[in-house]
Amino acid sequence: MLSAPAALAAQDPGKGGSVGGGPNPGSDANTSGDASDNGTLSAGVIVYDRSKNGTGPSAGPVTSTTSWTPPACWYAPKYSPAGLKKYLEPIWNAESTGSQWDLEQRNKYEDGGKTAGTYKDFNKDKTGKGYWWDSYVNESFPPGWDKCTKPFFWVDKGDPPPADVENAVTPKVLGELAYNEIRVPGTKVTLTPAGTTKVNLPTWAWLDGAAFKPVSVTASVPALGISATTTAEPVSLKIDPGTADAQTYPASGVCEINNGQIGEPYGKGKADQTPPCGVKYLRSSGDGTYPLKATITWKIHWTGTGGAGDNLPDGTFGATQDVTVQEIQAVNR
Repeated sequence: MLSAPAALAAQDPGKGGSVGGGPNPGSDANTSGDASDNGTLSAGVIVYDRSKNGTGPSAGPVTSTTSWTPPACWYAPKYSPAGLKKYLEPIWNAESTGSQWDLEQRNKYEDGGKTAGTYKDFNKDKTGKGYWWDSYVNESFPPGWDKCTKPFFWVDKGDPPPADVENAVTPKVLGELAYNEIRVPGTKVTLTPAGTTKVNLPTWAWLDGAAFKPVSVTASVPALGISATTTAEPVSLKIDPGTADAQTYPASGVCEINNGQIGEPYGKGKADQTPPCGVKYLRSSGDGTYPLKATITWKIHWTGTGGAGDNLPDGTFGATQDVTVQEIQAVNR
């Protein structure tokens, strides 16, 4: 069987299996699980519902707080019996993979040898009763994209994929892939004083609570009847003043979310209060500015078909904004 890199080279890299599990070039994106004209099944297409995702020009993806990453490649239905034949026969006829390899593959998929794991005429007698599964890859080709090297394998409708196939599409894998699709709002904080603050003057910081609500993405494979929804909920805001000459509130710089609110807006009568979330600069920024960075931590989990679900690593998303800090000018009379 072709290795993953060779198989991708024989197709169009990144389009045969994208983050969305899209069909090969030229295929029809139906959801019935039938084969398109080029024999590629749309059954393997992962459909994403992003209607509850974060929006806006400053929205962006979260970064895992651990070394974990979503699957870089996975397995899902791709071909009908006729479709696999249409895909493999031109490769064999070109003789680019060697006569011995071609013979072994014909024995496996076409001639129905008597050894275990062989099929007769690409399983045409099971047309409509199952799918040939193949690998898909994340179109950005992160590390590990070429690890799915298992040969095409058949799965009857209603049956689970083989237990020994890592990253065969399941609700869990869908939940992990949906992690890639999460987009959260930008994290520019509102500051008071705004724009320019003073040395040793507590500056209040907060975020628009209405914008920082849970977001979610649902991933599904309609032909298999499986889905998973991955949800991200904001849990804290961390402020990095952009200089060591500063004091944060609280001292850790981490502002926990309280009653759905991140920080607290400054208001009349609060001049002598310590901000629950903010910063006090101890030195002027001179002719420049300090790059204050605000980072939101999002708690992420998935729930899927059959009541399955689990936590995923927290994700973070941050943005930097310039803060001008001036010395307080004394007036002599």
